[in-house]
Amino acid sequence: MSYKTTYTKIAAKIIFVTMVITLVFAFVYGEYMKRNAITNLAHIDAKKTSLLVFEALYSAMQRGWNKDDLNEIISRLNNVDKNMKINVYRSEIVAQRFGEIEKDKKARTTDKDIMTAIHGKEVLSISESDLIKYYYPVKAKSDCLKCHTNATVGDTLGVIDVSYPIEDLKISLSAMINFFILFIVIFSLTVYAAIFVELRQYLIKPIKNFVNVIKSITASNDMKKRVNIDDNIEEIDSIKNVFNSMLDSIEHQFYYDSLTGLENRRRLTERLEEKANVFLMIINIDAFQEINDLYGDPAGDIILKEFALYLQEIMPKHNGLYRLHSDEFAHVCNLGMSLHEYKIFASLISEKISRKSFTISETSEVSLSATMGISHGSELLLMNADIALKLAKKSKKNFLIYDDSMAMAKEYEKNFEWTKRLKRAIEEDKIVPVFQPIVDTVTQKIVKYEALMRMVDHNGSYIAPIHFLDLAKKNKLYHQLTNIIVEKTLKIFKDLPYIVSINISVEDIINKDTNNFILKKLQESNMGSQIVFEIIESEGIENFEQVLEFIDSVKQYGAKISIDDFGTGYSNFEYLMKLKVDYIKIDGSMIKNIDSDENAKMITKTIVDFAKSMNIQTVAEFVHSKNVYEKVKDLEVDFSQGYYFGEPVATV
Repeated sequence: MSYKTTYTKIAAKIIFVTMVITLVFAFVYGEYMKRNAITNLAHIDAKKTSLLVFEALYSAMQRGWNKDDLNEIISRLNNVDKNMKINVYRSEIVAQRFGEIEKDKKARTTDKDIMTAIHGKEVLSISESDLIKYYYPVKAKSDCLKCHTNATVGDTLGVIDVSYPIEDLKISLSAMINFFILFIVIFSLTVYAAIFVELRQYLIKPIKNFVNVIKSITASNDMKKRVNIDDNIEEIDSIKNVFNSMLDSIEHQFYYDSLTGLENRRRLTERLEEKANVFLMIINIDAFQEINDLYGDPAGDIILKEFALYLQEIMPKHNGLYRLHSDEFAHVCNLGMSLHEYKIFASLISEKISRKSFTISETSEVSLSATMGISHGSELLLMNADIALKLAKKSKKNFLIYDDSMAMAKEYEKNFEWTKRLKRAIEEDKIVPVFQPIVDTVTQKIVKYEALMRMVDHNGSYIAPIHFLDLAKKNKLYHQLTNIIVEKTLKIFKDLPYIVSINISVEDIINKDTNNFILKKLQESNMGSQIVFEIIESEGIENFEQVLEFIDSVKQYGAKISIDDFGTGYSNFEYLMKLKVDYIKIDGSMIKNIDSDENAKMITKTIVDFAKSMNIQTVAEFVHSKNVYEKVKDLEVDFSQGYYFGEPVATV
């Protein structure tokens, strides 16, 4: 296990290292000052002392004192400070005039420093025992020639020898002040450098690495990825663990059914993308809605959990079992069976389900039957199994295995009928918008509406676009539908005091004619401030630059942008920030169960908190009950929409 540090330890390390560096600097600079004082200040000090001695002796000589009197003066000066010693040596010029003294003669001939001073050069000598010796040459001035008649101006008359220990040295006050100023500057720079280097290494760099890894996970949309960085910082490590735990929780919610604990449709879809050669069986419980109506939803949930457990018992252990939705399950088999063997296996599963009794309560049991649709191979397995399931129900068979004739018959039947109905609806002006209210979550007051496309049937009933929209795209009628809804909505809301949302897809945006039509209508109507365009594309944005250009264009007219069904295809937060949206409409699959599903509540809270931080307003759709409304209100969603506040209506 690698060693982990903490920011407390890092701070202590910075303080310790800084103190050591500055103390070392103080010691080194102190030694430098000491040497400097010895070589510079000591020279000045000693010279001043020597001049004072000379002046004292000179004054005495002027009064006619003899050499004994002068020796007395020197002796008294030496008693002033026991550590300071003063000696005076006469030159040969003085000896010739006033007589030789033996110690002077010996000093002149044996002591190199005195010999140097006799020749007129000052000498500063520092011994290893930290003793300063200074030799000052006394040179003849014009006044001196009255007595020293054999000398000339500038001749050396003698040497004054002053010695004292280093501790008696006087250091300049300004030098001390400058030292402390420099010390403070160096200390501050050292602290700054230490903090900069340490924080860059242990705080900025780890956080930057952490953010880059998170961006990589976000960009890849891979829920299996985790943050895995080695930064040796306990705090960063804790954040990493919390973030990974959050990803674990979100992954579980994304890939597992909250009621049965089985893997969900999303996980099945990913597995089928591996293109393995397998059998896929979709199992649908027959007439399950009747059980819910008869016994209630809680009993229905109990049966679903028991049914899931029973499937786990009778299915091969090493194969995948999934809950697709409500009363529909799926099983993937890769045991290498032949088609004939799998038919026998499917018959056995159907028989076992029909013989099983499921307990609702201590006194109630219910028997179930199931219809199964089966596909095999590696392509379009989910769609093909679904086709087989629908045909099996229609033909009242326990199961059917998909073959190509099923797809051809189903596609032909669907296209033939709906294409005629759709074209007729366009010709007869039966494509209309209906409007569902959107309320302020706090006040419950209607503040805007959403325009929803409907086809009016021959008996006056409304048909939702789920039945014809995909077909409209295949038959190149889709953009006509968008233009109709845009034009009719603008006309209806022209004199109304409400904002209205209009759904458009990325296909509308990248279609040149539809794009120009929308911009033209905005310009003609002068209603931009009343319009919100909800982008309903749920598979991500490939033509990003074109979408961004469209957003910039409509915003010039005052229109706003909303992202529909956020929490599914638009979970890429980086895209969201680049699109400059004004609203996020949270996906109804999370809102409708938010009063009972903690995972849905957690994800919704995350979306709301993110939106608030980006100054984006949020809308909750599918608010169908008071309990759901109260949860939405608690989470501080800005606006709410759903049957609890009103159904879509033709007139506002």
